[in-house]
Amino acid sequence: MFSEMKIGDPSEFDAYASEFREFATQAMTSGTFHSWLAETELGEVAGGGAIMVVPWPANPKHRQQQRAFLLNVFTEPAFRRQGIARTLVQAIMDWCRGQGFGSVFLHASEAGRPLYQSMGFQPTTELRFDF
Repeated sequence: MFSEMKIGDPSEFDAYASEFREFATQAMTSGTFHSWLAETELGEVAGGGAIMVVPWPANPKHRQQQRAFLLNVFTEPAFRRQGIARTLVQAIMDWCRGQGFGSVFLHASEAGRPLYQSMGFQPTTELRFDF
């Protein structure tokens, strides 16, 4: 996923994967990270996505004191254009709705933006500063 998006140094991807596994294990145990996989009938992973639940102060629009961030939605190249990402995102959104979240936030790649917008996601005023 990150290689296709040209994010990061490919020589560091193994170290990143190890760090991510450690993080995900702890976060799943604490209930702040939830992931979904799409598999073929043969058990091949065709895609996946996740939600990170983070503490957040309530405000008049969002009373729940946590937010759901959608991340790491990816479909393996051999399975693209078959509705897998849409199905994953819909399943994740259904879960979030069932958990009482009033909205879901994400940072979309350029490739993913059309999918999210077609599902009703709206651009926001968020800005970012990278060091």
